[in-house]
Amino acid sequence: MKKLLHINAHFDEPQFLQNLVERLAYRRYDLGYGSEKMPEGYLALETSSTETYVSGTVDLNQEEEEGSIHMPFITSFLFTCIKGNYEPYQLIWASSMN
Repeated sequence: MKKLLHINAHFDEPQFLQNLVERLAYRRYDLGYGSEKMPEGYLALETSSTETYVSGTVDLNQEEEEGSIHMPFITSFLFTCIKGNYEPYQLIWASSMN
């Protein structure tokens, strides 16, 4: 019989992380790459990325088992936003660097 494993991640200071990503997404300057002429069917995009360290706790719970594991973590994440010519920045990618 297969047992289910439930994994939850809880970030420390999620408001700080949200603020950081929002500042990345709403930067005030535009380098102009989004308005470059492109072949038909293609769209020029501005990109904006930042790497930041995130800390929190990972909880591992196995179904029908007593107890659980609470493991603290600190890892770096890469957040990337893109923007078309007349669009706002949008968060398109977030990944752990570990």
